Amino acid sequence: MTTQTTPRTEAPVAGKYVLDPAHSDLQVSARHLMVTKVTGTFGEIQGMLEVGENPTESVVEVVAHAASVTTGSADRDDHLRSADFLDVEHYPTVTFNSTGLTPDGKNWKLTGDLTIRDITKPVTFDMAYEGSVVDPYGNQKVAFTANGQIDREAWGLTWNVPLEGGGVLVSKQFKITFAVQA
Repeated sequence: MTTQTTPRTEAPVAGKYVLDPAHSDLQVSARHLMVTKVTGTFGEIQGMLEVGENPTESVVEVVAHAASVTTGSADRDDHLRSADFLDVEHYPTVTFNSTGLTPDGKNWKLTGDLTIRDITKPVTFDMAYEGSVVDPYGNQKVAFTANGQIDREAWGLTWNVPLEGGGVLVSKQFKITFAVQA
């Protein structure tokens, strides 16, 4: 009898998968006035997942078009697209390129380089394989979720307003959630 020393983590069939933007979401949320949460969704994303025979050798690439961010408020969306935040005129995309994937119990730790405003920093996401299925047209589909948090100021997103009672208008921490189908 052999003993397995690493967690047995489920993974999809090896191969290259193209992100399905109609069935994928990239969301960022922040605290507003330090009490409420505001969520923005990037409406235009593209990318690919290449699942290796050894899942730890898999590759993930995602590109979000910065001007496609929406929060449900036109004024807020315009502000997010301005030089105070994403500066979409000069930096039209936000990108993520994986650098590693390691088992973490039944899930994974996905590490990679996140680029915002031409500033690239390493990040780690908690990732889960949600399953795979063949769609009615015979296409193999896979689904993943990934969650993480960044300090937005590390990417030059420093705009803020101090509040009279303490705190700031927009939290420094942004939560990022990917829910992708490929």
